[in-house]
Amino acid sequence: MKREDIQKVMILGSGPIIIGQAAEFDFSGSQACKSLREEGIYTILVNSNPATIQTDTDIADKVYLEPLDAKIVEKIIERERPDAILPTMGGQSGLNLAMDLHSMGILEKYDVELLGSNVEVIETCEDRKLFNDAMERIGEPVTKSYAVNSIGEALKAVEEIGYPVIVRPAFTLGGTGGGIAYNEEDLKSIVEKGLNYSIINQVLIDESVLGWKEYEYEVMRDSKNNCIIVCNMENIDPMGIHTGESIVTAPAQTLSDEMHQILRDAALNVIRYLSLEGGCNIQFAVDKGMKEYRVIEVNPRVSRSSALASKATGYPIAKIAAKIAIGMALDEIRNDVTKETPAVFEPTLDYVVVKIPRWPFDKFRTVDRHLGTTMKSTGEVMAIGRTFEEALQKAIRSLDIGRYGLIGDGKHKDYTNEEINDILKNPTDERIFVIAEALDRGWTVSEICEMTGIHEFFIEKIKGIVDMKKKLEALSDLI
Repeated sequence: MKREDIQKVMILGSGPIIIGQAAEFDFSGSQACKSLREEGIYTILVNSNPATIQTDTDIADKVYLEPLDAKIVEKIIERERPDAILPTMGGQSGLNLAMDLHSMGILEKYDVELLGSNVEVIETCEDRKLFNDAMERIGEPVTKSYAVNSIGEALKAVEEIGYPVIVRPAFTLGGTGGGIAYNEEDLKSIVEKGLNYSIINQVLIDESVLGWKEYEYEVMRDSKNNCIIVCNMENIDPMGIHTGESIVTAPAQTLSDEMHQILRDAALNVIRYLSLEGGCNIQFAVDKGMKEYRVIEVNPRVSRSSALASKATGYPIAKIAAKIAIGMALDEIRNDVTKETPAVFEPTLDYVVVKIPRWPFDKFRTVDRHLGTTMKSTGEVMAIGRTFEEALQKAIRSLDIGRYGLIGDGKHKDYTNEEINDILKNPTDERIFVIAEALDRGWTVSEICEMTGIHEFFIEKIKGIVDMKKKLEALSDLI
């Protein structure tokens, strides 16, 4: 039941839209405001970005277009006296601001509660050492790793783990400040940058799972401990490329049923242990043989992937998460799509969704186009089809880069074989087109799988598109 002690809620936005933090959080914040107002809650929105829907005056009862700074937000709290703050709709900026309000004693001073994810949950998920310790307590496998606060500690950690290692700063979004270190020079450079970006001056030195498959599960939980999986998603690119930089498909296409059940149980195990109320995104790495997995990360908030999952399934994650945050249970909330079933029913997909990132390299022409653990994309497109091929072709046309499809539109570049070889091994934003070009020139599926680490399922699907182009060309020659 809805909590009667909560009448006023402050929603924290995500601030300016920057590279690595796209506009999906505007969608989440707007949905949250609408959802809470439906339940009679007085909403106070704080966000510094006027170019968002959520800062329109009719979205929340009160809108503060102010910097997301703890001292400024304290003045707003002093004036408005909210009963609670919802920090999970504003991306990493919202979580970091909530932690600042806690550490400065502002939440305690004004008796303000955090909804959705409390301080303990946020600390556990964002502090890499606490997170690994928590996963070990519940028997969930994680990569071998060390939380470090200096370059010296990082060098000692690598002595135990060995190169390459993944450097992951705490309390950052989009892989900001992180990277892959193949040697001591790389390590010192990346760790120094990561420590500067982390608000707690901490980075995690992670055992490498480069080349493993990456899957994500969107999970919802309420205060009654009801849990559902909204959907799972698969990164076409293997581990080593940030999920925000990867082409993603929903539902997962190459996951075995056995491993799906294992990851599903693990996702529910994790969210129940954390006692998170609302939605969260859990990322897994799975080895090529589908025998082992690792829990990579838990986002204790609505994420970019949550926006994708919402649109892909029709399940309004942000809206339902906001209602859960004020005490409502999944079986008490109606599904907006069906109008009949409660939100505790899991959505099913009888179609394929493909997401492709949109990179701004046409505007920033001097930027290194190689993809890695740090996001460079500024947005993404999503397409729906009955098959993977259909959804992929639609998504490419939606990118607004002048391409009508993957191949056969007469607009492909004249890559040399050396360029194809390099891009297959060292991915850029053009790799999906290079894969098609390589297949068109006679490269085999197995060769491309070996060089890219991409599952043969996807390469075979692209080959089907290439083969169809060749058939149509042969037919046109007969006319």
